[in-house]
Parts: sequence; C-alpha cells; structure tokens
Amino acid sequence: MAWRSSGKTHAELINNLFNNGVITNQRVRNAMLAVDRSFFSPKNPYDDSPQYIGSSVTISAPHMHAYALEVLSDKLVDGARVLDIGSGSGYLTACMAAMVGDSGKVIGVEHIEDLVKKSVESINKWNENVLSSEKIKIILGDGREGSSENGPYDAIHVGAAASDIPQAVFLSVGKFIFTISSKLIL
Repeated sequence: MAWRSSGKTHAELINNLFNNGVITNQRVRNAMLAVDRSFFSPKNPYDDSPQYIGSSVTISAPHMHAYALEVLSDKLVDGARVLDIGSGSGYLTACMAAMVGDSGKVIGVEHIEDLVKKSVESINKWNENVLSSEKIKIILGDGREGSSENGPYDAIHVGAAASDIPQAVFLSVGKFIFTISSKLIL
C-alpha cells in the first residue's frame, strides 16, 4: 500500500506509511517523523516515490527508507555504530542517527562529490549540531572499501547498487541489508 502513502505534509506522509502497515515499529515511526524529508528532497518531498536530487540520482521512496529502518531496527539502538554506503541525500543516514541516540554514530559514504556537499547542507538544515558533534559523518569515498577506520559497525546499509558483496564491507558488520543484482540480501 506504499503507493497510497503520500501526504501533503511530512507528518501525514509518515502517518500514512504507519496506517498502511509499511511502518510497524514505533521507533522507526518516531525517527522518520523527526527527520523532515523536505530538507533532503527539493521537489515533492511528501510523495511516496523516488525523487530526482541531481547528479543522475534519486532519493529512494519513503517506503523503501521505512523498510530499511524496520529491517535494521534491532541494531539501530542507543550507542550503535552504523555505516550507510551510498548515502546519497543523507535522509536515511539522518533517520538512522535519530534511532542510535546521542551516543551512537552513523557514517555515510558517498562517491559523488556533489551529493556529499548537498547531503551535508541538507543535514545541517535539518539539525545544525549533528555533524559538528560527529554523530553523523559524511565521507566522500568508494563504498566498496567500507570505512574501517570508523568501525566496527553494528549494522551496514548499502543503498548503492552492487554486483557482489564487497569483502571489506562484509568483514566489518553484525547485520547488513543491501541489494545485489536486484535481490535483497539480509
């Protein structure tokens, strides 16, 4: 029922995702309510569909972000360390940060420099203290290499397309979720 989850406001979008059974975990709902998508998606932020954000890239549909957070919710706890590969707009990275609490840390790795700049700007608009506190760190780099200097990680999300599981990423995680050749790997 994701296609019926769009809203006129951020709260309406998230509540529709909840009411339609896309979001079932209250912590996921609270995190997504805490991070307004309008900071990360300049056009149609409350449509439950992918939106173009520049550099030939889209921000995923909100129901996809909700699904990733639901799958990883048992690992996105206070104090957790999380790696988000292919962090794009920074929206999911910010939602993860909302779930790991003040003592947690989320590292976003993105290989497109313009997206790194935009995501840093968007995150700062959402919460001007979260980057300076290093609760979130956005890195320009090759996600296949992971970010071992910031690990080990309790969870890794790979939002970028992958043809196989990168060894550097696989060895540094407790739980991960990503797609390999259109197959979801948990």
